Amino acid sequence: MTLQAKLDAFKADFEAGKPPYNVPPSVIETMHRATAELIASGAAQRALKAGDKAPDFTLGDPDGNPVSSATLLAAGPLVVSFYRGVWCPYCNMELQALQAALPDFRALGANLVAISPQTPVNSRKSVRQNGLDFPILSDPRNDVAAAFGLRFELPAYLIELYQGLKNDLPAFNGDPSWTLPMPARYVIAQDGTILYAEVNPDYTRRPEPEDMLPAIRQASKIAA
Repeated sequence: MTLQAKLDAFKADFEAGKPPYNVPPSVIETMHRATAELIASGAAQRALKAGDKAPDFTLGDPDGNPVSSATLLAAGPLVVSFYRGVWCPYCNMELQALQAALPDFRALGANLVAISPQTPVNSRKSVRQNGLDFPILSDPRNDVAAAFGLRFELPAYLIELYQGLKNDLPAFNGDPSWTLPMPARYVIAQDGTILYAEVNPDYTRRPEPEDMLPAIRQASKIAA
C-alpha cells in the first residue's frame, strides 16, 4: 500500500468518527476550514522551490548534539522532510515510509533528516515510536521552516480547537507562538541547490518517498 493510500484510509476512519477517534463533525468542519484557508492564502507557492538555494542550518538532535546541513552536504545529497510533530498521525505514517525508503536513499549516497518544531523530548518519542534510523531535529520557533518559507500561524479558531482537544502545541514545542510548518520534502544537491521540492498546505497529503529518487540520482551524478 502506498503512503498516500494509508493516509487516505486513516483520514476516512477519522472523519467518519470511528472508534477510537469519535470526532464530532464540527471538529472536522473546522479542520477543513483551516486547510482551505491555508491553501487559498498561497503560502505554499511562496515557499522555496526547485532551483532555489537552500538555507544553511544547524539544529539539535534529540540528544542535543548539533547537526549541520553543511556537514551533511559535504558527504552527499540531502533529503529534508519538515513535519508537524509526534502528535500528528499523518506525520508518523510519513516518517515510517521514509524509514522504509532509507536504504534506497543511502544506496545513492544521500542523507535524510526530518525537522519539526517539537522539543528534543518529543523528538525522542518520534524516533522510538516510529523506529527511526535517521536524525530527527528540533527547530525552535520554526525558524528554519520560516527560512524555507514554510512557517505559518494557526488562526485563533484553530488554536481554540486544538486547546479543546488537549493538543497543546506550546507544550509540545516549548514555544508559545502557535506556529507550524507546512509539511514539505526537499532534495538538496551538494552545492545547496534544491532539486526537488514538494510543499502541501493540506497536511493529509504527502508525496511518496520514491518520488524523490530521480532527483537524488541527479544529485549523485552532479557530485560525481
